[in-house]
Amino acid sequence: MSAPSSTPSSGPASWTFLTNHAHVLVCLVQSPDATLREVAVRVGITERAVQRILRDLEETGILRRERVGRRNTYTVIGTSPLRHPLEAHRSVQDLLDLVAT
Repeated sequence: MSAPSSTPSSGPASWTFLTNHAHVLVCLVQSPDATLREVAVRVGITERAVQRILRDLEETGILRRERVGRRNTYTVIGTSPLRHPLEAHRSVQDLLDLVAT
């Protein structure tokens, strides 16, 4: 699946500063009840990739899922520290404050 046309890249070298994990978090902060398909389309990845990312984020305590009827609602735990040693002094909320507004 190719990235959506709104992705700000040009030429053959299409990369971004943030990971897909960060992109999924930003989507869920903006739309906590978004479906897997909606997140996948916005990020430009497959639904299966979104499922794996959500599992990673839930297992590490960064994301909490709540079943509401037939849908899921997600809550980001902003106090969680970022995972890389270079960024561990910052929280998930610090990252979201920077990019999700």
